[in-house]
Amino acid sequence: MQEHAISPAGFQKLKAEWEDLKHIQRPAMIKQVQDAAAEGDRSENAAYTYGKMRVREIDRRLRYLDKLLDSAVVLDKPPQALTGEVAFGAVVKVRQIPSGQEREYQFVGGAEIDPMLGKISLKSPIGLALKGHKAGTKVTVSTPKGPQELEILSVEYGDTAPSDPEAT
Repeated sequence: MQEHAISPAGFQKLKAEWEDLKHIQRPAMIKQVQDAAAEGDRSENAAYTYGKMRVREIDRRLRYLDKLLDSAVVLDKPPQALTGEVAFGAVVKVRQIPSGQEREYQFVGGAEIDPMLGKISLKSPIGLALKGHKAGTKVTVSTPKGPQELEILSVEYGDTAPSDPEAT
């Protein structure tokens, strides 16, 4: 099984989702299905049909989360945190050249990616361009609109998240 890097906060979030599905949502839905089944004719019972479908969706998500959590490698601070290089877990502030627009990105594992919150993968075009570089460095990112130059303003590690919710 392939291991997947994940932040401590991301691991806790997935674990909480698993706990909620397993111990709250699934039992409640099973009860709802049993109640609907007790009403009689199941062939025309929408609550029964929907409930069975929802239980299958919950079970499918639980299996996915089981595999993901079993293969997760929780990474707090990589060795690059000491050198100030961009790596997994870094929160990086960049400025676009020549527009001067500033954005922040946090580099997270695949299960945590949320571009609307500025949480992206090191495997993304921006991640590949920034990986291993330090503050003060200028890099070029290949984008669909052509090359874009970015200047790295800061590289930080910790539980901080990007401050700009529209950073993508």
